Amino acid sequence: MHKKLLIFIPHINVGGVEKNFFIITNYLAKKLNNNVSVITVNKKFTKKLNKKIKIISPKSNKWENSSMYTKYTISLLLLIKTLISDRRYLIFSFQANWYAIIVTKLFGLKIVTRSNTAPEGWSKGMIKNFFYKSVINFSDKIIVNSNEFKESLKKYFNVNSICIYNPLDKSSMLRQSRRVERFNFFSKKKYLKIINIGRFTNQKNQMLILKTIKYLNNRIPIKLLIIGRGENYMNLKNFIYENKLGKNIILKRFVSNPYPFLKSSDIFVLSSNYEGLPNVLLEAQFFKKIIISTKCPTGPKEILLNGKAGLFFKMDDYKDLSRKIIYVYKNKQRLKNMIKAGYDNLHRFDKDTNLNKYYQIIVRFLENEKN
Repeated sequence: MHKKLLIFIPHINVGGVEKNFFIITNYLAKKLNNNVSVITVNKKFTKKLNKKIKIISPKSNKWENSSMYTKYTISLLLLIKTLISDRRYLIFSFQANWYAIIVTKLFGLKIVTRSNTAPEGWSKGMIKNFFYKSVINFSDKIIVNSNEFKESLKKYFNVNSICIYNPLDKSSMLRQSRRVERFNFFSKKKYLKIINIGRFTNQKNQMLILKTIKYLNNRIPIKLLIIGRGENYMNLKNFIYENKLGKNIILKRFVSNPYPFLKSSDIFVLSSNYEGLPNVLLEAQFFKKIIISTKCPTGPKEILLNGKAGLFFKMDDYKDLSRKIIYVYKNKQRLKNMIKAGYDNLHRFDKDTNLNKYYQIIVRFLENEKN
């Protein structure tokens, strides 16, 4: 019978998925009297977890920088080894859900999965879709983080899921935002200050924002800060250099505390091609920033109340984004109601309410197994 919770997250990075993972895992550990274990390869990040949580990782650190699929393989082997020696677990998977489901069901155990990225972003090919649909239905409970995401899973795969919004830790954000950062780039009031925070990947599509700044250069006084890291860093850096935009744009490698920079900005721009439920939009709303976003699947439309709490632009259209930025520059004061609408609706992402929803699902499985 299940007595313990085993959380499966092979690859811990520094994005929104991981931010939610830390909050949810620490909460569950507290509620379950620290009877929680975590399987991961990236154990250097686990210092953010409660010290009483058992970390199951490779003894060697050499795999920390290996490929994502290598980490998946190693973590699956750790999962198999763990379940061979002790089957008293409920599995809660944050990543590599297909593989975790297969292994868990081979041991005759129950598994709860949390999906993070909309199927529009990765569901390509009939074979892949068939395989996903065949496997995911073996999950005993599927959790997603937006209602639009829930509808997409139903539409594409006829899969039922439950929506639990991301738990927004307002007190932590507020505390971190009070840290003083010397950042002269955003100090001059005459400039419209734009920020983007996210991994430098094709999914996040920051190149679109760079093209927008190039187009707007010499039209309006504008500054852009992009915080993140990833494989597209050099492409973005080269574009800035080749187009002589160094005075207008700064790429800042990942920082653990982006909130002072976000707090100093005027506009947050989300340029993504797809998401799940982007935490950065919630954070921008909390700091009462004007938001301009794509209507990508999934999350932005839901967070921004279909345009009542933010402006939308066409995906991969830098001229449309340019028009929205010029509109903000000319009508900044008229957008206060839009900012207020976003801030006032953040109660949907209340930390305690949504964490308790996770706990109720997990404890229901644990209690049923004990009876």
